[in-house]
Amino acid sequence: MYNDLFTIEPVTIHGYGLMIGLGVIAALWMAGVRAPRKGLDGEETWRVAMVSLAAGLVGAKLLFYLTHIGRILDDPSLLLSLGSGLVVYGGILAGVPAAWLYCKKRKLPFLATFDLLIPSVALAQGFGRIGCFLAGCCYGAETNSWFHIVFTHSDYAPNGVPLVPTQLLSAAGDFLLAGVLLWIAGRNPRQGTVVSGYLVLYGIGRFVLEFWRSDPRGSLLGLSTSQFISLFVVAAGVLLAIYIRRDVAIRKGDSRAL
Repeated sequence: MYNDLFTIEPVTIHGYGLMIGLGVIAALWMAGVRAPRKGLDGEETWRVAMVSLAAGLVGAKLLFYLTHIGRILDDPSLLLSLGSGLVVYGGILAGVPAAWLYCKKRKLPFLATFDLLIPSVALAQGFGRIGCFLAGCCYGAETNSWFHIVFTHSDYAPNGVPLVPTQLLSAAGDFLLAGVLLWIAGRNPRQGTVVSGYLVLYGIGRFVLEFWRSDPRGSLLGLSTSQFISLFVVAAGVLLAIYIRRDVAIRKGDSRAL
């Protein structure tokens, strides 16, 4: 696809950056609209989101550097490529602790706040994957299937070759996940349930989709870096769900939860 959408001298609008920006705007708007409905302070929620976003962008970039360390050693100029090259899990691993620290400092309910924000995270990720599609990064493996995409002007994906459209599959999955999480949230579940759902569903989806990725990535124990992290993300989601269930049972005096 075309990452350089149009130019208004001296500025060129890139599809990847534009989609990241639209994703952030959409995520913040959704969180702002939903906060009062959930009994949370809209301004504080916005601040938590901004803190998490800032830390997440740094974490996403650092994990990109770590998973491409070989390429960077060969070409250190990649360190200066600040406009592209983000790893979602790096953003999660950095953004969540930053939000937790902010909530602790401001005495905000962390799980309730993150239950509110996590559907917005999935929504933003969907826009980000559309950006990946426009740029041609995070591309899929070659395929003979009718369901494919052929890039012709990409600086990242091989051009003129039918590839699995992993970026579009990921975007569709992220948008679907955002919808599912909103549905769960609408049922007024216990605090942490929406976050648990995100961790389990996103982790499983990411683990599976990685099998069709073909872009250069880090690997560990026969798995891609993202697949390896997915195992811990899913485990964290399951443990959180168990904790919520035990907490509910304890509050009800059900000794079987102990």
